[in-house]
Amino acid sequence: MMKFPGKKLLPLLVFILACLSILRLVKIAINTSHSSSPAAAFSSSVEQKVPSNAAGVHIGSHKTSLNATLLAPKEFMFLSDLIRRKAPCNLLIFGLQPQYLNLSSINAGGITIFLEDDPYKISEINADSNGTHVYEVEYKVPAKKAYELLKHARESPACAPATSLLQQSTCKLALRSLPKQVYQLKWDVVVVDGPIGDAPEAPGRMSTIYTASMLARAGTTTHVLVHDVHRTIEKWFSWEFLCEENLVSSKGKLWNFSISNHSNSTRFCSSDTVRIVN
Repeated sequence: MMKFPGKKLLPLLVFILACLSILRLVKIAINTSHSSSPAAAFSSSVEQKVPSNAAGVHIGSHKTSLNATLLAPKEFMFLSDLIRRKAPCNLLIFGLQPQYLNLSSINAGGITIFLEDDPYKISEINADSNGTHVYEVEYKVPAKKAYELLKHARESPACAPATSLLQQSTCKLALRSLPKQVYQLKWDVVVVDGPIGDAPEAPGRMSTIYTASMLARAGTTTHVLVHDVHRTIEKWFSWEFLCEENLVSSKGKLWNFSISNHSNSTRFCSSDTVRIVN
């Protein structure tokens, strides 16, 4: 067997270890290059495919979540089916969303009126034809006044359902400046999905729910549908003025009340209906 002197073996081992270290560094560099390149390409493609406003849309001066004010598909189908059963009918809608225009088509031969406080939405839609009309209205009371108004309605005789003309009511919840046609017609279906009511300072739906209740009691039998009932104001005022006993169906965040004419009644709900306590 050949033997190497110790002095000659040491430089050879150092050379071999140095070569292995260099090869290892080259391998790491190559792997890093291959792994970082696809990541950079993927990041670039994501930036190109995702629009800058994907999290929200701008409507006039409002920035809102893409689906915040829209009915879910199952809710819209639920509402559409009701309109089909009633059509042609008198349909009043507080609020204006593009999807609601389909309801006026379903209600062909009937009368459909939209009441909206956002002038931008109104300017974007041409619906004044075939019995469909859009009116701009103004809501001045912010959502933060809800409990104060609820207390007023309970204590004031002017807010009772037995009052005469809604336009002449002194109840703070009554909407007295709506188009005359709103007061003159007997409504088959009333939808409350406006104003937006999504913040304390934003106009709340206290007055629209109360007014819808009063308009419904002036007809024979009226369906009143309230959207966003997961929110406190919509839930409180629906229980107070439309009443649990009149709730006939629901879908998602949409409640459907059937209100009959009680012209001689002095209260909205029967005495055994559960009410919100102070």
